[in-house]
Amino acid sequence: MTAIRTAVIGVGVQGERHAQKLATCEASTLVSVVDAEADRAASVAAQFGVQALTDYRDLIGQVDAVAVATPTTTHFEITKALLENGIHVLLEKPISVVVDEGKELARLAEKNSVVLQIGHLERYNPVVAAIAESVQAPVFIESTRIAPYRPRSLDVSVILDLMIHDIDLILSFIGAPIEHVDAIGRSVFSNSIDIANARIRFSDGCVATVTSSRISMKTERMLRVFEADSYLSADLQHKTLARFTRKSRGPVAGPEDVAIENQAFGDSDAMLAQTEAFLVSVSGGAQPLVSGRSATEALETAIAIVDTVNRQDAG
Repeated sequence: MTAIRTAVIGVGVQGERHAQKLATCEASTLVSVVDAEADRAASVAAQFGVQALTDYRDLIGQVDAVAVATPTTTHFEITKALLENGIHVLLEKPISVVVDEGKELARLAEKNSVVLQIGHLERYNPVVAAIAESVQAPVFIESTRIAPYRPRSLDVSVILDLMIHDIDLILSFIGAPIEHVDAIGRSVFSNSIDIANARIRFSDGCVATVTSSRISMKTERMLRVFEADSYLSADLQHKTLARFTRKSRGPVAGPEDVAIENQAFGDSDAMLAQTEAFLVSVSGGAQPLVSGRSATEALETAIAIVDTVNRQDAG
């Protein structure tokens, strides 16, 4: 099988990781890396023995598929040009900062019969895959995602930077429409929202509370999913999952009436799994786990949370 000609646009920390994965996969031949900073493009290109470019438009006609890891505010312009020219795109999350732009990118991908996969990397965490297989009718979901402050990804709020991971997961578990969103957030170190909490109520009665912070002293990614007679507690960072279930249909008098099953999933490379899945989709295989349409739904929810926070601040 002929290898897919690939490139990466935007080779900061995350983009360099994309280049490493595309250079590793047998189904990919990494052709170029692109960055507006010529020295950065040249440095990363030298690692992989590929061409360095400063203008993404020079890729048109030269590659089949591209990973885009530029600032979120540039996603629409770059990805639109690629899709219009028949190039498959693996786009870092969020899909855009504007819902209508996300919808337009999804439409263009469908119109031009090309793959648009959004990099909601947590979908390729084996713990998340295990939850997705077992969850049936959640009644309550609680997520916490906190991280130390870093002077990158500050072009968007913590809601679009971190919380959107959990929004995407929650929407994938629940098929019901959202009825109401309540939220609070604050700017602390940056000019945007650095810490936020949201409460999302769905039409089927499920409620999700989502907390994200990028001003913590530690990193934590926890997800808990409660159903009628059981619940799951997942540590997404350390890839462990605990299942708590009743031992019988009778009343629970204490811990002795609860069965606990612990699973540890060990080391895994979510970005490599995501890259391999993207290349399979480009080759005509399974559709992406996160399409342009599903990523836009997550974005729409995230924007609703941002708007709620901003209204409270204005009031």
